[in-house]
Amino acid sequence: MSDRAVEIAKSIKLLLLDVDGVLTDGGLYYDDNGLAMKRFNVQDGLGIKLAQSAGLEIGVITGLNQKPVETRVRELGIQHYHPGHHRKAPIVESICDEIGISPSEVAFMGDDWIDLGAMSLVGLAMSVPNGQPEVRAAADWISSRKGGDGAVREAISFLLEAQGLLEEAKKQWVD
Repeated sequence: MSDRAVEIAKSIKLLLLDVDGVLTDGGLYYDDNGLAMKRFNVQDGLGIKLAQSAGLEIGVITGLNQKPVETRVRELGIQHYHPGHHRKAPIVESICDEIGISPSEVAFMGDDWIDLGAMSLVGLAMSVPNGQPEVRAAADWISSRKGGDGAVREAISFLLEAQGLLEEAKKQWVD
């Protein structure tokens, strides 16, 4: 990871996430009734809880509008949920206006072309190793773990470590 990414990470107040390919493995699963199912990583979920307890806000901006995602977002108490948006940069701007921060204080983690607009707007662009080549090239930081396999947890640990908050956040989960 670059020194630049660590320096930027110190000022991040909001982490925005794509869903398919970042919070999930990007696969499309359907039950016998044609209802969508998603596989989420539990470690990512605990990472989100760690971030929230440390004061880092979390949001989700996704191109699809699916019930399993809404359920997971609700379970985790994610503050900002914006489904059904293919143009994500305007949503980033709207959230920043709503909570009174600059896009430079935002990290966005994406994996596909639909995420490039948001990634170019924020202070810290993040991706996954299974992201599209153009997305990885635009990223300031790339996780070692694939989307849906702990990539979000890794990103959160990176942000909290850069901000000197990781050890304190861990204390509530470790005996």
